[in-house]
Amino acid sequence: MCLGDDPTCAAFAEHRLRYRRDMEPERRAFLKSGFVATGGAAALAAGGLTLVSPALAQSSAGRLKQTAHYHLPANAETVHWGYFSKKLKPQVEIDSGDFVTIETLTHHANDDAERMVTGDPGAESVFLWTKERKGVARRGAGPEDSKLGPGGGLGVHICTGPVAIRGAEPGDVLEVRILDVAPRPSANPKFRGRTFGSNAAAWWGYHYNDMLGGNKREVVTIYEVDASGERDWAKAVYSFPWPGVTDPDGRDHPTIDYPGLPVDHTKTRRSFDVLKGIRVPIRPHFGTMGLAPSEADMVNSIPPSYTGGNIDNWRIGKGATLYYPVAVPGALFSVGDPHASQGDSELCGTAIECSLTGTFQFILHKKADLAGTSLEALDFPMIETSEDWVLSGFSYPNYLKDLGPDAQNAIFQKSSIDLAMRDAFRKMRQFLMQAKGLTEDEAISLMSVAVDFGITQVVDGNWGVHAIVKKAIFSERTV
Repeated sequence: MCLGDDPTCAAFAEHRLRYRRDMEPERRAFLKSGFVATGGAAALAAGGLTLVSPALAQSSAGRLKQTAHYHLPANAETVHWGYFSKKLKPQVEIDSGDFVTIETLTHHANDDAERMVTGDPGAESVFLWTKERKGVARRGAGPEDSKLGPGGGLGVHICTGPVAIRGAEPGDVLEVRILDVAPRPSANPKFRGRTFGSNAAAWWGYHYNDMLGGNKREVVTIYEVDASGERDWAKAVYSFPWPGVTDPDGRDHPTIDYPGLPVDHTKTRRSFDVLKGIRVPIRPHFGTMGLAPSEADMVNSIPPSYTGGNIDNWRIGKGATLYYPVAVPGALFSVGDPHASQGDSELCGTAIECSLTGTFQFILHKKADLAGTSLEALDFPMIETSEDWVLSGFSYPNYLKDLGPDAQNAIFQKSSIDLAMRDAFRKMRQFLMQAKGLTEDEAISLMSVAVDFGITQVVDGNWGVHAIVKKAIFSERTV
């Protein structure tokens, strides 16, 4: 039965309207959190400080046609698992100004399939894995003939898309506005009104080689998010040590070394007495969101880079706007790795990995119109909220180019916070000088007294440091 997720259904419009009506309490619960106060597309539209100057906005608006709104469900036919690629066929092609509602699935849903997969046709099609077949065979950017199957698990995120933007060309900038974020409720009647997510303290986490007593272990914690509108926080349901998994193809996985492994809870030791009395504030956002890079045909989804990808910054939620440099024709936007909440650093390796649906608007800014604007020299993904500009620094700004032919392996050995901090500093200096007209000395002083540098993540191969500058600082400046 169509639940508002099958555009081919004759009653799709009616079913979708009913779905969105049912989701209103859930949307309110997600969006009344403190995080949302820092966003707000309405504030941007109301004339607040923004990277898009009136002249650039007018130039870009002049090419807009009558806007359309598309819906892109998440299922085995619409997702690509563990990689970005300039060779992917677009799932939808849109014009600048159009809106797309995009469903995203967490790649950790099989940590508790009963709560996050069962009864959900889209999720069931993606996570299908029997001895006979996989719903999504390629998982990762590795070779087709990998012993683990196509892709080899070299990349983990389930990405929905890509969305192609007509007329987008290398050198342009794509503005992506996040207008709405809503949880994907459990489809299992046993858990009606609730949404769930998984946090895996895994072998790739920053903590793993520094455990007390040297007792290395992977522990998964399942969280519940209220979908009734009563609270804007998550609570832990239970945790379990990773039990080791034998996949349907007969391969053993003593660690979490392949995406989408089905956990058999008859073999787990679950503790329901975990994080009692702790409320985790909701920060719904998309950990992986960006465009296809040009440097390789298949690119591992884990390390972020100059076209975005797995940035893992919790500020990429409702009300935020992202600006990306376009690297390939059509831009090829994909989104995934949805999170209910995450702290800066994503220290243990994951957030609360929780399936979400987002509504986005796409605005294309052509290269010819960028001269003399704040976006003229943009060569990295930039975040804008109603109050802040957030610049993303990485250990290697474009690791695919910086590290040569073996870049997708080398990046996991070469990252450091020092390199990421240096990149964030250089990008903020460039921004303050180029976009705000400061001298280098002025920029350096301002960075030390008014810019906040934070650790975005230390678990994604290409480590990240973000730099945050308040827009209010420039309220009296004419540049």
